Amino acid sequence: MSIAKKFIIDFDSTFTQVEALDILGEISLEGSADRDRKLHAIKEITDLGMEGKLTFRDSLEQRISILEAKKPQIQELVEVLKTKVSKSFYRNQEFFHENSENIYIISNGFKDFIVPIVEEFGINKENVFANEFIYDETGNIIDFDRTNLLSKNNGKSETIKKLNLEGDIYVIGDGYTDYEIKASGLANKFYAFTENINRPAVSAKADHIAPSLDEILYVNKMNKKYSYPKSRINVLLLENVHPIAVELMKNEGYNVEIMTSAMSEEELAEKISKVSVLGIRSKTQVTTKVLENANRLIAIGAFCIGTNQIDLETCQKKGIAVFNAPFSNTRSVVEMAIAQIIFLMRGLHDKSIKMHQGIWDKSASGSFEIRGKKLGIIGYGNIGTQLSVLAENMGLDVYYYDIIEKLALGNATKVDSLEALLQNCDIISLHVDGRKENGNLIDKKHIDLMKPGAILLNLSRGHVVDVAALRDAILEGKISGTAIDVFPEEPKNNDEPFASELIGLPNTILSPHIGGSTLEAQQNIARFVPGKIMEYINTGNTYNSVNFPNIQLPFLQNAHRLIHIHHNEPGILAKINQILASYEINIVGQYLKTNENIGYVITDINKKYSNEVIDAMKGIEGTIRFRVLY
Repeated sequence: MSIAKKFIIDFDSTFTQVEALDILGEISLEGSADRDRKLHAIKEITDLGMEGKLTFRDSLEQRISILEAKKPQIQELVEVLKTKVSKSFYRNQEFFHENSENIYIISNGFKDFIVPIVEEFGINKENVFANEFIYDETGNIIDFDRTNLLSKNNGKSETIKKLNLEGDIYVIGDGYTDYEIKASGLANKFYAFTENINRPAVSAKADHIAPSLDEILYVNKMNKKYSYPKSRINVLLLENVHPIAVELMKNEGYNVEIMTSAMSEEELAEKISKVSVLGIRSKTQVTTKVLENANRLIAIGAFCIGTNQIDLETCQKKGIAVFNAPFSNTRSVVEMAIAQIIFLMRGLHDKSIKMHQGIWDKSASGSFEIRGKKLGIIGYGNIGTQLSVLAENMGLDVYYYDIIEKLALGNATKVDSLEALLQNCDIISLHVDGRKENGNLIDKKHIDLMKPGAILLNLSRGHVVDVAALRDAILEGKISGTAIDVFPEEPKNNDEPFASELIGLPNTILSPHIGGSTLEAQQNIARFVPGKIMEYINTGNTYNSVNFPNIQLPFLQNAHRLIHIHHNEPGILAKINQILASYEINIVGQYLKTNENIGYVITDINKKYSNEVIDAMKGIEGTIRFRVLY
């Protein structure tokens, strides 16, 4: 019978995200006139000790003298530390409970606050080795037990020697004293734990750098929350997505790389081979050529409304789920449309330019109120409907046209044809999607149908309007004003020049694709899209995916979840169940949804599975992708 592996785990900034004495200082020094200076000194001393630049005994003595802490404040510290347990430790609580006899907390911290934390994870109190405070009769911390081996230099190694542990011993920590255990020959491996802090001097000496506990459990083939360490999931975020998205995905444990600009097809085709999750905005084109190299890609997040820049059909064929943000910037686009309508109806844009040139042109000629004017909305989706409501509240008469039957909101009037809408309305606002069929939706023929002096807004997609025909109509006076936020070709970043036939035209507002570029919209998108991607990776949920059948399920406790994506062919579900039955695996729950091209099956089982089961699942004819969640 083989001897179980032993895990020796540090506490400060490993089991918890923080150094406990730093937090104790924040509590004990509250109200101190010299608080900031003392807290900085404590942190500086901690770092010097962790990097091996200050002996531990000196580090401990200096910090205790600064703290001025009392016994009642230890309980306050414990309550704070309970909220600061490292995220990968918290999500892998099952590992601690199952292996409690073989897990040891050996720390230069103090039992006073360590034991209450780790006991909740099932770790035996007897397996905790740490220092202990000494209090005076009034409860002031005045010293520490100086006979304790862990209060001395190289104390961790000496403590482990006395334990006389058998079997393979693995050390998990982030400090120099953790490395010393391996250096003294008392451990098989030292894992530098970098989830909370990465000390290069320590990581350089590690056998393995572990961005999370998931990584350690993965390489040791032990029970873990997820089947694959999140630190090995490479996320590439392009086009300067909001920092909230970056933070959310880093906090989830992913390996995140960011770029401020879009990438060309060639650049992305080369880069994509090692990427598991791709985040883009509107400029990056995810083409068939790019996707041919995307063999690790499991999800794409479009941090915008449209997805026409993504080859959704090829994504579907390769089992890549695509998510967007269909509602997050709706209000921002609508507010900009309202503002542009008012500006164009009053000629404010041109008047402002003249004022900057020193020209005083006070006249009511060509200026109109919007009240009572007819607004024609082409595309009555999320943005079109909200524009309809706001515009009506401002006194506009609203008409709309959509190829899909849509319920009118308020007093809006549905028009049966695009031509009728163009002929009837004073203001035309485009809010259609980016499908190819919408190319040159508004061309010369359609512009000729518009009322003389009408205005045109395009905040949808650049290819929707024939720009040359629009230019001619403005110069001829057929259209009295236009606001264009999107263009057939747009610069990839702010350093590239912008060119358009519309530059310099009268009563023409040009904006750099900023309809949804408000702080509120970008924050909403930055939370929504990563949330959907993480939900898909963690639970298999595809709700709001634009190319996958939509399934929404809760996280499952005490079971394993298997994901099977396949071509929509008869008999696949039966084959999945036959394989599970042949291995005597019971199904706890099963969910199947299909669309015209693919089937998506989530199967929950209550029994551990073997690699043979996985291979059999992958071998089913028609399989696109098979994934084990947990």
